[in-house]
Amino acid sequence: MRSFSLLFAACAVLSVTPVAAQVAEAPSRVFTPRDLFGLEYASDPQFRPDGGAIAYVRVSNDIMTDRGKRSIWLVDPKSGAQTPLVSDDRSNSRPRWSPDGQRLAYVVSAPDGGPQIHVRWIASGRSAQVATLEQAPGDLAWSPDGKSLAITMLTPDELAKLAAPMARPEGAKWAAPLRVESRVTWRADGDGELKPGFSHVFVVSADGGAPRQLTFGRFDDNGPLTWSRDGRHVLFAANRNKGWERDPNESEIWQVGVADGALSPLTTRVGPDVAPEVSPDGRLIAYLGYDDAARRSYENAQLYVMDRDGKNARSLTANLDRSIDAAQWSRDGRGLVVSYDDHAVKKLARIGLDGRITPMAEGLTGSALDRPYTGGAFSVSDTGAVAFTQGTTERPSDLAVTAGGGSRKMTALNADLFTGKTLGKVEKLPVTSAYDGKAIDAWIVLPPNFDPAKKYPLILEIHGGPFSAYGPVFSTDNQLYAAAGYVVVYSNPRGSTGYGQAFANEIDKKYPDHDYDDLMSVVDAAVAKGVADPQRLYVTGGSGGGALTAWIVGKTYRFKAAATQKPVINWVSQVLTVDGAAFMASYWFGKMPWEDPQGYWARSPLALVGNVKTPTLVVVGEKDLRTPVGESEQYYQALQLRGVPTALVKVPDASHGGIAIRPSQSGAKTQAILAWFERYKN
Repeated sequence: MRSFSLLFAACAVLSVTPVAAQVAEAPSRVFTPRDLFGLEYASDPQFRPDGGAIAYVRVSNDIMTDRGKRSIWLVDPKSGAQTPLVSDDRSNSRPRWSPDGQRLAYVVSAPDGGPQIHVRWIASGRSAQVATLEQAPGDLAWSPDGKSLAITMLTPDELAKLAAPMARPEGAKWAAPLRVESRVTWRADGDGELKPGFSHVFVVSADGGAPRQLTFGRFDDNGPLTWSRDGRHVLFAANRNKGWERDPNESEIWQVGVADGALSPLTTRVGPDVAPEVSPDGRLIAYLGYDDAARRSYENAQLYVMDRDGKNARSLTANLDRSIDAAQWSRDGRGLVVSYDDHAVKKLARIGLDGRITPMAEGLTGSALDRPYTGGAFSVSDTGAVAFTQGTTERPSDLAVTAGGGSRKMTALNADLFTGKTLGKVEKLPVTSAYDGKAIDAWIVLPPNFDPAKKYPLILEIHGGPFSAYGPVFSTDNQLYAAAGYVVVYSNPRGSTGYGQAFANEIDKKYPDHDYDDLMSVVDAAVAKGVADPQRLYVTGGSGGGALTAWIVGKTYRFKAAATQKPVINWVSQVLTVDGAAFMASYWFGKMPWEDPQGYWARSPLALVGNVKTPTLVVVGEKDLRTPVGESEQYYQALQLRGVPTALVKVPDASHGGIAIRPSQSGAKTQAILAWFERYKN
């Protein structure tokens, strides 16, 4: 009850109605916060090796628990018929087919116990838990003979100790003992304080049994995992160098012997090498990575292949100038299917061993619902058919298939929800940056039942990252803003990904910078189009978009009100309290805060707070460890001390990445922002 009462109390201050309290006399013709509970989407598609079925995770929301529910469904790619395979009160995820397609491994998370691995025998319809795991399994991969599963799992360790505790009298109720921390990274957003220990590789019998540990040491061994074709080795990625905790961007491809635990590295360069994939004939290993000698803010992940022994490594995508997200071998072993962003569109392509690229499909979308980030997942069958997640500006991710031609949608998960509703129409908005004439991708969301004779209030919505990208995909935040009568504009300013390495690195070691000019040009273009009222402009964004929102109101007075969500405000405190301190300081600044305090301050929105007059709402998850809560509190306090109209909204129990996961909180957050803007509409 705490999360509801506190969140709705915050909403009440801003004169909005809590999501759960909304009662409509008739179904709404536009998208409403309550519709968040009705949304569904497809994720993690897995083609059966013979191409005869697709398992995927179907995610829906439970209005009574206010949480997403995951179930596993099967789809016949020929007929499109789908049936629930594993659907109950538990969360079921990560389906993985056995090599012969007769069994499906998956992970079950129950409220009364930790996640466990189950295997389902498809012919009999029976399932069994194959091991009792003390820790949650990470990645899992079948052995080529189908007899074993390789997994990653935490091996517990003890926290550091400085002195023995005092002896406690029998029956005494003392305070909890001291916690002594000595790890470089000791907490993570979404997880909180990390359990002490190290991630290692295990194998477990697919017929059931105790997990057997293969790797050891005070290092983290990470998936995705893959097996050698002879089943004698498991391949993984790890940084096993001295001082590895302070070098978070380094890793090599390793192999461990299943019989003897013998370890050997297969790559040795400076930079991250991850996601090994052994070719069908076992002769080659594909993997993702890049040379990191320059230590720039952004690098494209390239697709490499090397011989099975680690020799003769070469990039297949050196000339693509796009970052590869994932890769899977085609059955013939003469190429790989990959996904990558290209001008805000997630694409599928086949890359041959000669580097030739053959387009396959596009329009992949992921599982982010609140904001229009690019994303998507896919799976390749032995027949060459590919299953993938695909959505539109009006629909979240469905399941689709492509096989040697066009693609076909296999599901229509939200057809009933959207029947009879009018959504905001998303259109491309041509933008040229006033700074240097560069073309900037941007989109405009028009209110439902848009009247071209009117001028509407406008919301500039800014993506985070900053090395990420928005695209023409479905967004609940933008649809709710549009349904409230606003024109919404969003864009990919310089620093965004999917436009080449040079474009992303225009903000290398100087963010924020001329991305500000790009964003102002986006607003100018919307005003010039004749749809936006230049006297009613508003701005919001989250994470990096929150930082830019705070930067913008310190540079201009053109916006009537602002809402900065989970922002970075002071780069010194951000770098020293973020859950990824080693990476952020080294790659985004190149120096530590004490080595360049003026450089850090010059890029901090807090340095501009003396200029701010715009009423600014501050929103943050109370368990945010990526842009920690103190960032938002600093800005809120500074605005209060200056007498600038402000309010602080904390989303209870929410992390940085989880600020919109629970439907009631996602809707209430958007309502609070709209209520703040309405307060300053005249």
